[in-house]
Amino acid sequence: MFCVIHYSLILDWVYYGLMVVYGVTIVSIICVVLSENRNPVKSLAWVTILLLLPLLGIVLYIFFGRSIKNTAMISRRNRRKLKRREGVSPRVDYRKLELSHESRQLVILGRSVGGSGLYQDNSVKIFTDGAEKLESLLADLRSATTSINLQYYIIADDETGRKVAQVLKERAAAGVKVRVIYDHVGSFRTRSRFFKDLRKAGVEAYPFFKVSFPQLGTKINWRNHRKICIIDDRVGYIGGMNLADRYVHGSSLGKWRDTHLRVEGRFTAALTYSFAVDWAFMGRRLELAEKELPRQSAPESEHTHTAAMQLVTSGPTGQWSNLAFLFLRAIAGAKKRIFIQTPYFLPTEALLKALQQAALAHVDVRLMIPRHTDSRMLTLASASYITECLRAGIKIYFYEGGMLHSKTMIVDDELSTVGSTNFDFRSFEHNFESNAFIYSKEVNRALVNAFMSDLGQSRRVYPDQWRKRSLAQRAAESLVRLLSPIL
Repeated sequence: MFCVIHYSLILDWVYYGLMVVYGVTIVSIICVVLSENRNPVKSLAWVTILLLLPLLGIVLYIFFGRSIKNTAMISRRNRRKLKRREGVSPRVDYRKLELSHESRQLVILGRSVGGSGLYQDNSVKIFTDGAEKLESLLADLRSATTSINLQYYIIADDETGRKVAQVLKERAAAGVKVRVIYDHVGSFRTRSRFFKDLRKAGVEAYPFFKVSFPQLGTKINWRNHRKICIIDDRVGYIGGMNLADRYVHGSSLGKWRDTHLRVEGRFTAALTYSFAVDWAFMGRRLELAEKELPRQSAPESEHTHTAAMQLVTSGPTGQWSNLAFLFLRAIAGAKKRIFIQTPYFLPTEALLKALQQAALAHVDVRLMIPRHTDSRMLTLASASYITECLRAGIKIYFYEGGMLHSKTMIVDDELSTVGSTNFDFRSFEHNFESNAFIYSKEVNRALVNAFMSDLGQSRRVYPDQWRKRSLAQRAAESLVRLLSPIL
């Protein structure tokens, strides 16, 4: 009898002990959330989840709530060394730039928050077709004589991925220094054997933020979403296309409509610098010799344009939300038009209000998103913002020609931006992203023409029609919207 009572007391003590530990854990996490001085709305959301759903709240916070802001990606010494090599040390008198006042302010902002230099006289070719981009990339890779630095969120083990891998192996065998960064989560479906074969062939191929136990919760939320390539420090690629068959042949959603750029000129130095920072952050040594910046090449064809360009990168380690800041400034300075293409539209409150203000000021604001995406939840979350946009006079278009994966914004007649950044929380706050900001009326006009062409495969959303969707649809949109900051 005594043993039974004694055992019962032990269980009670264990139970109460676990409850105390559990309670202390919840309170400790809440204290951490409050001490980080985040946006009050976000802090309140996390506190509410932790109090109402403590067990689930702890799991969600471990995976999605932690902050790594102000984490140095490389040492100051190495950063200065790379900056000298990039060639941005000479001061530029921004007042003398042949740009609009709004563009000059944007250039200065990019320099202030991210150290982004402006490079003039670059040759730019725009790709809106995945097959054409792949053909051009393969040709440039085959011509490499000294170096290839390639970085993609997704490198798939399919026909497209294997074509690129084969060329990389051939160039490595020919003595070209080939380095590859792939995102571990983005390329999770790619067999490890695929990358092992690259390394055996002399290609330095490594994952960014490899997710493994027990560090799963410390890395899974921060993904490297960049898609860039630099060949011989002479030719660069940047945009939204990954290395996978769906960008070339389409998928069950139809053709994948995306935008990517091929650049020749001094802008490639900025791409190399970005790659070098990520390579160093992964703990890899990148020996970069001092070099002369590439000169502008003559335009290849009538489809090549001349442009001043600025590379702006952003990530969860930075002090500022670089890309969100530049998007906000560009939208606020718009006088004539703002055309946006994005696969997912989950804007921050500041960006949503900026777009609404522009539309209410009679700026022609047009937003194009896909009718269906590769994520049901993201489709619902994006739809939850449409009503607010329509009320302000923003024109919404559903692209029905396939999966719209393009990430572009066109402002007035001079500015445009193309890159990896979706118009959503994840891109602006959690992912490592990169966008080319292009100050060129030629490029602006070409992207406007592509946007107008896409309108032919799109359906405009009108307020009267949108209000007719079912209550179940509205409820689902509202519910999923609560998760927008972590989707």
